[in-house]
Amino acid sequence: MADAQNNNNNIEFISSKQEKAELKKFTFKQWISGSLLAQSSFRRQLPFLIFLSFLGFLYIGNRYHAEKLTRQMNMLQRELDELRAESINTAAELMFFCRQSQVQKRIDETGLGLREAVVPPAKIKRYQ
Repeated sequence: MADAQNNNNNIEFISSKQEKAELKKFTFKQWISGSLLAQSSFRRQLPFLIFLSFLGFLYIGNRYHAEKLTRQMNMLQRELDELRAESINTAAELMFFCRQSQVQKRIDETGLGLREAVVPPAKIKRYQ
């Protein structure tokens, strides 16, 4: 019981008028000298200021990360467009070289001695 009364005696109450007066006394000189950091009103707000600073750093880091991802996505999209164009070009060339006239022309150029069949192929019938 004696400890509870002793603890109550150690509690210091500050009136709101005194707190407001303390807040109004902030001057530029206190900011420069650093005496502002020693005041109780500033010390009470310190955890909140640290939290706000943490949120600021988190926001900045998130923005840099998002910009990096956006640049990477743009680069991959350009690469995909180039590869798609190359694929279409290669498919078109392949279709051109697979034509019967182009195949015959290449055979004649290489001198393989192959000729185009004039008689259609005969169907082989199976006897049972």
